[in-house]
Amino acid sequence: MTWKRVATAAVLIPVALFFVLGPTALLALALAVVTLLALFEYFALGEAIGHRTYRFWTATCALALIYVQWLATIPVYTFDSFSTWEMRYRQIWHFMGRAPRIEDVFFLFVLGVAVLTLWTRRPLVESLPAAGISASGLILVAFPLSYAIRLQGIEFHGPLLLLFALVITWVGDTAAYFAGRSIGRHPLAPHLSPNKTWEGAVASFVGSLFVGLLFARVANVFYGHYLIVPLPNFLGMAAVGGD
Repeated sequence: MTWKRVATAAVLIPVALFFVLGPTALLALALAVVTLLALFEYFALGEAIGHRTYRFWTATCALALIYVQWLATIPVYTFDSFSTWEMRYRQIWHFMGRAPRIEDVFFLFVLGVAVLTLWTRRPLVESLPAAGISASGLILVAFPLSYAIRLQGIEFHGPLLLLFALVITWVGDTAAYFAGRSIGRHPLAPHLSPNKTWEGAVASFVGSLFVGLLFARVANVFYGHYLIVPLPNFLGMAAVGGD
């Protein structure tokens, strides 16, 4: 298992760095693929307990979320020869009134679920779980992932901030894995994930704090006092909760 994890990291980390440090549009395309894969895996969990979902409608709305998040990262400047193609594209929405927003996507999702529920004429015992799992997939999987685009799109420091969040997760998971295997004795959540231990969780928090200290030194005064304690520990807890 250990060598598989190392091999996977050796292949995927350079790929992740390529997208994180590249254009926001390229990251959005990659994130769309990742989101779809994660969503369909999530839906498979529901189907394993006998609940069908509105798979393709939810996937469509998830892609719309990613599109809206990408659109929000494009600044609107005056129309001149220095405008990039993204700015010119954003200006089309700007001149039409306003660009679509996240709440528009969620409203569209609710309308679509209502139409599908009535159209398919499923009994409530089937339609309500289908709507619930579809909605939770959009909220718990697609919605948080889409904010990687907004984070990377922050002017000047966006790619570094996204890289910071990813490295904290990578280091925290690695520290938790090796600490849990070597000294882990007390289960953290035995009904949800029997292999996770409190010792591993503590190691994850320590690893996250180490990343915060390292980034504060590398970035000099770049949010250094924010990165040292609160943010790494919060992201470390979020990573454990996400697992």
